[in-house]
Amino acid sequence: MNWLFELAETNPTAQAIAIFASVCVLGMSLGSLKIRGVKLGTSGVLFAALVVGHFAEPVDHETLEFVKEFGLILFVFCIGLQLGPGFFASLREAGMRLNLLALAIVLSGAFVAAALGWLWSFDGAAVLGVFSGASTNTPSLGAAQQTLASFPETSAERAALPALAYAVTYPLGVVGIIATLLALRSAFRVDVAREVEQYLAAERKDIEPLERRTLVVENRNLAGLAIRDVPGLSESSVVVSRIRREAQTEAVTATRATTLAAGDRILAVGTALGLDHFQRVVGRATDENLLAESGAVTHRRVVVTNAAVLGSTVSELNLDVLYGVSVTRVTRGELEMTAVPTMRLQFGDVLNVVGPSEAIGRVAAQLGDSVQALNETHFVPLFAGIGLGIALGTMPLAFPGLPQPLKLGLAAGPLIVAILVGRVGRIGRLVWHMPRNANLAFREFGIALFFASVGLLAGPSFFETAFSAAGLQWLLAGVVVTVVPLLVVGIIARKVLATNFIVLSGMLAGSMTDPPALAFASGVCQSEAPAVAYATVYPLAMLLRIMVAQALAIMLCS
Repeated sequence: MNWLFELAETNPTAQAIAIFASVCVLGMSLGSLKIRGVKLGTSGVLFAALVVGHFAEPVDHETLEFVKEFGLILFVFCIGLQLGPGFFASLREAGMRLNLLALAIVLSGAFVAAALGWLWSFDGAAVLGVFSGASTNTPSLGAAQQTLASFPETSAERAALPALAYAVTYPLGVVGIIATLLALRSAFRVDVAREVEQYLAAERKDIEPLERRTLVVENRNLAGLAIRDVPGLSESSVVVSRIRREAQTEAVTATRATTLAAGDRILAVGTALGLDHFQRVVGRATDENLLAESGAVTHRRVVVTNAAVLGSTVSELNLDVLYGVSVTRVTRGELEMTAVPTMRLQFGDVLNVVGPSEAIGRVAAQLGDSVQALNETHFVPLFAGIGLGIALGTMPLAFPGLPQPLKLGLAAGPLIVAILVGRVGRIGRLVWHMPRNANLAFREFGIALFFASVGLLAGPSFFETAFSAAGLQWLLAGVVVTVVPLLVVGIIARKVLATNFIVLSGMLAGSMTDPPALAFASGVCQSEAPAVAYATVYPLAMLLRIMVAQALAIMLCS
């Protein structure tokens, strides 16, 4: 067995990979253990790495730095790709208020961390770790470490302080978030079942499902008029898919160019309110079901996977003229919408196409309709996006009042680029699409590498530091940084803004970017509803924590 113990000298690369693999096995096994319904998940890798790093042969420092940065980039880029499509929508309407509350939590946490660091004479580098660990936010730790390492006078001992303070404060950070949720529920005597019922009622009121309605054309002013020219059609967002002439027995496909005549039966698709508006223009409703009538018309769900049509609007495809078919609905994720002419198509959209079977087949060929393509990861755009993110992250940005230019870093740069390309979806032939399972796998792999590297770097001095007077001070400071901003903003949101507890719990977990807290909130509510508020504030909170960590590093350590 001597060859195994001599790997550090004979084959350091093999030794490093073996240690990384062992750390990840131990850490993920630890993270899978549940305590009162809460588990550490991939965060367990950090604690396993601290133990292994304390006892094992040291791994080459440059190797650890490379793996740490690579894992962080992979993690944040995959997060950005997933969040990109809904990021800007989250900043509108009710999401704006939730994001302002999350902003208050992030900024007040930074202020409390800096104030406690000044009061207890912490090294500025330790304050960075306290801020990141208390908020359980790993990318902010990576960003702070990168900024700290960019200062030429930073020693190796000081460069390790953020990771040490992070590891000390992280466990109670998770506990503190959960304890705050329980405290708010108790203080306001929240009836969780009632809150869930009220939340679902409000959601149902805001979301109008699509309906079908058969209408009889009675407005003689519409005779000879093309469907696209019917007054109020665009405003009502209604789509007409089938038509049966008064003297005929079979329904045929209705396109936007189809002309109407008195007595025609048409099948319209839209929301109840839109259909009511359209019906007042057209005529009256009838119980006749054009879907059940004989004819050559059928319908099929077609998936958009052809890069050539991405970004085109429904009307620009001209499917009604080219193939005599009608597109009635577009399903994007879990959202179903009427296929209004101005809607731009994205990769993975599912179109409900109505028309002759043969024509629909030709439409499917044009749109792609490849299930295999949906399950493929496009690696060229992935690496191109990462390259752009690195370029943005390393670009110096001058800000008034700061002693030196600020860099977004290898955490924020790739994250911003990923959010933007995830929102755009396609540039030329580059399509930024990653299947959800692949995204989760790459993300977990990246964060596991990052945690393993951070723990192995900090391991040799962790236990000595954690049980010292300074370590206990860090622990106490972390609890304050976690709990105080959450309690203050939570009380304001509930008492002043009357925020539903379901929304509040998701927002608090999202502002701390903490999946275990989200899992706990979902368990308490017996619902996945908190995830909506979590996803609403998560992108901005993640970006803010990364930027604030870098700003703290410049102000406290330069």
